[in-house]
Formats: sequence, structure tokens, C-alpha cells
Amino acid sequence: LTSTMAGRVAVAVLCAIVAFASANELARGWGDAIAWRSLEAGKAEAKETGKPVMVVIHKTWCGACKALKPKFAAHDEISELSENFVMVNLEDEEEPNDDVFKPDGGYIPRILFMDPEGEVVDDLYNKGGSPKYKYYYTDGATVAAGMRSALEHFA
Repeated sequence: LTSTMAGRVAVAVLCAIVAFASANELARGWGDAIAWRSLEAGKAEAKETGKPVMVVIHKTWCGACKALKPKFAAHDEISELSENFVMVNLEDEEEPNDDVFKPDGGYIPRILFMDPEGEVVDDLYNKGGSPKYKYYYTDGATVAAGMRSALEHFA
């Protein structure tokens, strides 16, 4: 390798490490193997790639969020399926004030799916869950089922 090529390789590796560290920083315990994005970066990536967006909205103080987080992170199928989505993790004040992100209320945690244009798809929800809290998931299996359902919808 020439010194110029070696320099370019070093820069590329450094950029990859920084990108992974940023995505990993957004994991916040929800799955370190998942490439997490902020909402704005996720919307931009979805438009560019044509992938749907999966949005996890949670709070650090929320008991139900704390209960779901390790189940979500440990579920291998969620990590595998995440490669088909742009994954967005919104914690605390990152939750948008827009009512479109609260289709049936502002409870937490909520998992929403958006089309590649950034529109929330109201009819993608936890079909086996409570009709009062349609975007609430209790475990990794129901999240994975929701992700499979979303992929069928967007196919």
C-alpha cells in the first residue's frame, strides 16, 4: 500500500467506527447490534433507501419501558429484522410533540412504523395487544411479529 492509500483506508475505518459508535450510542440498551438513528437522520435515510422506519418511543423513568428494553435487546429476530428498517430510538425529550406520533394516546412505550416518505402508518400496530393501547408491545416476540407484519405491508 502507498501511504496515500493507507491514509484513505485509515480514514474509512475511522469513519465506520464513528458511525457505529454514534448508532451504538443511540441504542441506550435497546440493542447494540441495531443501527439506530435519530428521527431526522432516520427520515432522511428512509427517503434515500426506500426502507420503512420503525420508531421506538420511551422514557428513562418508565417502568413498562424498562421492562420491555431487555426483552427487545435480547430478541435475536428483532436484530435480524431491523436490517429491513431504518431504526429510530426516541428517548425522553426526543419524542416529537406532533400528535401523529400519538395515534391513540401518549402512553409509553410506543412502537410506530412509518413509510419511506416519513408518514406514520396507523394500521400497523400490535394486533394481539390491547385495543386501548394499540402501539404498546410487551415482549420481543410481539415486537418481532409487528415487524414481520410491517414488512408484509410494505412489500
